Parts: sequence; C-alpha cells; structure tokens
Amino acid sequence: MAPAWVAVGARDEESGAGAGDDSPTSKRTRAHRSPLSRWELAAAVSVFLLFSVGLFCIFLTMPQADYERILRLPRNLSDLRILKDNLAVYATDHQAKFMLGYCATYIFMQTFMIPGTIFMSLLAGALFGVVKGVILVVFTATSGASSCYFLSKLIGRPLVNWLWPEKLRFFQGEIAKRKDKLLNYMLFLRITPSLPNTFINVASPIVDIPFNTFFLATLVGLIPASYITVRAGLALGDLKSVRDLYDFKTLVVLFMIGFISIMPTILKRKQTYE
Repeated sequence: MAPAWVAVGARDEESGAGAGDDSPTSKRTRAHRSPLSRWELAAAVSVFLLFSVGLFCIFLTMPQADYERILRLPRNLSDLRILKDNLAVYATDHQAKFMLGYCATYIFMQTFMIPGTIFMSLLAGALFGVVKGVILVVFTATSGASSCYFLSKLIGRPLVNWLWPEKLRFFQGEIAKRKDKLLNYMLFLRITPSLPNTFINVASPIVDIPFNTFFLATLVGLIPASYITVRAGLALGDLKSVRDLYDFKTLVVLFMIGFISIMPTILKRKQTYE
C-alpha cells in the first residue's frame, strides 16, 4: 500500500493542505490517514454486516451436509477440483438451494471486491455446463457489479481517489470524450481486459456513468469472458493455470469483439471529420 500512501501525500502537498506544518511527522500522518470519514466507515461496516447476516441466513436454510467440505472458497485450481468433487452430488440433489447459496456468495464477493470470483465462474461450468453456467455467472456478476456500483456511490469517492488517483483521472477523461457513445465504450471495456472490472465497478458512479448504461454494458459485455471461463470449467483437469484461460488467441478474439462494439463511435468521428 506504500505507493497509495505516497500518492495521497503528494496530492495533499499539491493542493496546499497543511501548508502551515510541513514537518516529516505531519506528512507521514497525512499519508497514513484513512480516506474514509467516520460516517463513511460506519456506513461501509453496516452494509458489510448486513450482507454477511443475509448470507449466513441463506446458508442456515440450506439442507444439512458436511459443511466443512463444501463451504469454502477455492483459492487455486487444486482447491477448486476438490470442491467440485465434493459439491457434485450436493448441487444435483439440492439444485435450487445450491444456486441460491452460489448467487449470494458470488454477489457478496463482487460487492466487496473479494478476490476469487473467477474460480466461482469455473465452478459454475464444472457443475452446470455451458448454457446454464453462463446464465448463472452473467446474472450473478451483473448483480454483484450493480451492488458494488451503489456501494461506491455511497462511500466510494474518497476510496477511489486514494487507491487509484491516476487511473481515475484517465478514466474520467476518457468518459468525458465519449459522452455521445458511452454505451459502446463501456461495452468495449467490459469485453476486453483494458481496465480491471473491479475498478470499473467502483469508479463508474464517481465519473457519473448512468446506472442504466453501466448495467446494460455489464450484462452484455460480460458474456464473452464468462463463456470462456465457464467453458474452461468443463475441463478442470486439463487446466494448469488460470492464466491459460486468456492466452494470446483468446485475447485477440476479445479485442476484436470489443472493437466491433466501438465501431459506431469510430465511424461517427470519421463522418464528422469529413
């Protein structure tokens, strides 16, 4: 986190904050200061606890099983293979309850930027196949991203300015230049790995992207990557690394699809110049 602290300190100095006290101690204090106010921190904790209680209640209603074997988040492919074997029968016997628990967990992770959703997507493919898996992943990923959008709208501005100041300024500038074809640009970002999805979820309300544009771009734009990940889940035994999901050929295909989404913007600019 050191670079973020240094960036915060640099912004304070540029804006003249604390001009009357430039001692090293005061600078370190400003740099290590939490970006959230007490109210914002209280709101974040309250939302987190509310989601946690809801998730806990959902799991309480699920049919009894050996929870020690099935209630765990996979952190690597080995964990995922073991979890898939343990869940196969349970997910078949209690499909509706399992999907509810799966969706709640995925949305929780997406809302609070908890790493590991890619393993959840692979798991959907391994357990439910391509069609049902893609629908499940796109639904939960869009719901989680929307939840993260509104949480960021509530308390995200100081956090984003603290964590990604330069990236936020770049994103804001790109959005300002593409107001007329914002949906096309957002589709391009969702389809291609140009910017991390986590950053897009958190930064979008900060740069005033309307929710309807954000939602539609997320719903449609996540389909190609979700298909690739879910389909890979069918052959977990052959997958050696998560990096294998996005090899050069796959990235080329995603960028080609992404460029198709922004083609109307390019053509409009060409007509304007002519």
